[in-house]
Amino acid sequence: MKILPLFPCSLFTILVLFASCGGQNAELNNMQAKVDSLQKQLDGVYRPGLGEFMTGIQTHHAKLWFAGKNANWKLADFEIHEIMESLDDIQKYNQDRPEIKSIGMIAPALDSINNAIKQKDTVSFRRSFVLLTNTCNNCHRATDHEFNVVIVPSGLPVLNQDFKTAP
Repeated sequence: MKILPLFPCSLFTILVLFASCGGQNAELNNMQAKVDSLQKQLDGVYRPGLGEFMTGIQTHHAKLWFAGKNANWKLADFEIHEIMESLDDIQKYNQDRPEIKSIGMIAPALDSINNAIKQKDTVSFRRSFVLLTNTCNNCHRATDHEFNVVIVPSGLPVLNQDFKTAP
């Protein structure tokens, strides 16, 4: 039995691997060019401004108040998470705004009200809601937006929603 030397076979395998890697590099470069092109297109696409996010948060803040005041804990949980999601989106889409450097100050107030909702504790909810409202105002002052004063809502934010606990 004749044994063939391994070197030619190994050399062939190495050459095939190099050739396939070269093809993969070309494919990766092509994919990167596509990604870069898509990124350029996205850069020109509309993105919400900070004021638009804050207007949404203002509505959720008011709806949160009436949900908690009426012990509608499912709705309160939904509204607090909408606020949290909006704050995450602010950090994602408005990184260029200096105001977002102060946004972390709201985390303890959000945690407090979120815990009150989980405990279904109306007294703690009211106290935490005032803390949340005051923290919003502290953030506004810290970012030179002291003219934007948030209060505990005195009237319904929308007239077409029942804030009482669902059956």
